[in-house]
Amino acid sequence: MDSLAVVTAEIVECRACPRLVAWRELVAVEKRAAFRADDYWGRPVPGFGDPEARLLLVGLAPAAHGGNRTGRVFTGDRSGDWVFRALHRAGYANQPTSVQAGDGLRLTGAYVAAAVRCAPPANKPTTDERERCLPFLERELTLLRDVKVIVVLGQFAHDVMCRQYALRPKPKFGHGIEADAGGGRTLVASYHPSQQNTFTGTLTEPMFDAIFTRARALTG
Repeated sequence: MDSLAVVTAEIVECRACPRLVAWRELVAVEKRAAFRADDYWGRPVPGFGDPEARLLLVGLAPAAHGGNRTGRVFTGDRSGDWVFRALHRAGYANQPTSVQAGDGLRLTGAYVAAAVRCAPPANKPTTDERERCLPFLERELTLLRDVKVIVVLGQFAHDVMCRQYALRPKPKFGHGIEADAGGGRTLVASYHPSQQNTFTGTLTEPMFDAIFTRARALTG
């Protein structure tokens, strides 16, 4: 019988994409100077959170020196700082920060995953890499039976989920735009909390908070 634990184990052992395997392992050896003393995870990064989640958050892929270093998606990078602060303010996380696995972070009513599980060069997975990885997300979508809202962070995750639910015509991507995914699920789009967006003011904390306030309203 499939389970989130089985999916997690299979993700961690996956070596299906040679380019991604080579990159994630190279980064784990060369490291960034600020993290020179850290033991990098250097493997695919599984999703995590509450198995009874009503909110699913989907990003693009682990950051080379974030999730690829810590072993937990959105943990240990600037984007993750925004994600966990927002989840905490919305009542989904017990603390506003997450710097490493085992730091006490707990999610209640929320689960966090990514469309691609390995850190890609230049943060750009190929189409083939995306397609090889998607079955993991598909299984999570099936196993997370209570999910009512899927918040997609950025254009890439938005396009992946629109394809997953065969939405035609494909909804336009934009911050706060919603789409009915069927089966009682709603897609809610958000700009990605990348430094490119947060440093320029394209995404502000009030804008990001509004996404999770809406998620609360939709999940009841």
